[in-house]
Parts: sequence; structure tokens; C-alpha cells
Amino acid sequence: MTFIDSASARINRQGKVPYIEFPPLSDIPFITHGFSTRLGGVSTGIFSSLNLTVTSSSYKDDPNNVRENYIRIAASLGVDPNSFVVSDQVHKTNVRRVEENDRGKGYSKPRDFWEVDGLITNIPGITLVTKYADCVPLFFVDKKNKAIGLSHSGWKGTVNRIGHNTIIEMTKAYASNPKDIIAVIGPSICKDCYEVGEELADEFTNAFYKKSSDILYKNQRGRYQLDLWEANRIILMEAGLMEENIHVSGVCTSCNSDLLFSHRKTNGKRGSLAAFLAINY
Repeated sequence: MTFIDSASARINRQGKVPYIEFPPLSDIPFITHGFSTRLGGVSTGIFSSLNLTVTSSSYKDDPNNVRENYIRIAASLGVDPNSFVVSDQVHKTNVRRVEENDRGKGYSKPRDFWEVDGLITNIPGITLVTKYADCVPLFFVDKKNKAIGLSHSGWKGTVNRIGHNTIIEMTKAYASNPKDIIAVIGPSICKDCYEVGEELADEFTNAFYKKSSDILYKNQRGRYQLDLWEANRIILMEAGLMEENIHVSGVCTSCNSDLLFSHRKTNGKRGSLAAFLAINY
């Protein structure tokens, strides 16, 4: 589906670099959030133009361009780029509790943690950052205890329920009650664009049992269309979130490849988008 500003997602054009924001999160006064587009940066070629990773598949961008792109998106969001804590994503379900001494790791300071696809914190002034090019960004905000989480959920993260794991870690660290958490399922590949084979379909059938018919649709080619948005919505409801507190952005990275990077649409010749989430000072 083509991106349209809606009740669940809209483009913020107030700064020099546009980004996508989500009205259900914009209504929460103590956070800053956003999801980058591919517009407004300095990278060229397949990385054009706001690429936020140095290495993508077997292709490499100029690190100076990537750094400038981070500076630009930080300015539009109104955050300090040195507040960024950037995940080290490997399609697992590990979630890291981010503390004050993590500030800048993965951006202005060396990262000393690995294999982390989810980040949580309750420290004001730290900006959690995770990266994407079709996988599902999951935003979490505990309005009562002022804690946040941001997780990268590709098909592996989804079938292994990183969303549920993030909620568990927020509950342990910050005494979060799932009923107080607002969640957004962000821009990612839609079911119409995500065709998978029988082996992967079987993994989801086994993982979701009777609900697999809600997320898998057999197409005319004998393969399957996989709905990662609905799969993650089911996971979050199973984790105890209120249905009315789960918001699906409805923005497909593949349908909108002129605006967003899509790994599948470009056969891996692409840059990376990023999700940003911070508690304000």
C-alpha cells in the first residue's frame, strides 16, 4: 500500500530533513520519536540519500556521509546525535537495558555490546536507535513509569517473539504493566509485497498455531504472502497489551521505495532507515 498521511503515520516536514512520525506517540508529551526516510541526506548512488548505515549487504557507503546524515536527522528531531545508542542487530531476540554510560555507543563511542536487536531505557536524554530496510520497527512507551523500548523484528525476530521479550524486559527493569504500554508497529514490508516459501510458512504455522491463517495467505504461485504486521500485533496482544494501545502504521517500505529503503525491492542494493525514540529531559 502507498504511504498516505493518516491517523497512524504522517510525514513531519518542519525541519530540513523530513521524517515519519506516529500521532499515537506524538500525543505523549515526554518523548521524542521518528522514523527516517531516504530523503535529505548526502549519500549517493544506491545509498541516496539519507543512508544511516556504513555497510549494507556487500555494499559500503562513505562513513563521513553516514555521519553527516545522522547529524541532519538529529537536527530535525531536535536531539543531540551524541545521545544516540545504536543497536547491533543480528535477527535475535536479545534486549539491552540502556544506562547513562551507554550514551553515544555505536555512534560517537565504540559499541561494547553485540547481538542486540532491542533496546530499553528510562534515562532521559538518551536516544535509542535501531535500523531497517523492510523489517518491522516496534516502538514501546510506558506512559505511567516513563520507560521506552525500541526493537527490530524481522521474520526471525517475529517468529521468536522479540516484541514479547521486550515487554518482559521492560516489566523486569521498570515494573512496567503491559496495560500501560502504547505500541506502534512501524514502516516495514506489507503482506502484499512479502512472498515467502513453504519452509518459512511452516515456521510461522508452527509458531502461531490456530492464528496462522490470520498471517499467511497462499498465492496463485503456490507460495505464501506473510503479514508481519498482524503477526506482531498478535504477539503484543498475547504479551498483555490492550488492543486499543497497539497501532499499525500501515506504511510499506517496498510500496514506497522512492521514499524508503527496501531490501527486497532493490535486491539488497540499498541503504538503511532508522527508528529513533527518546525520553525528553
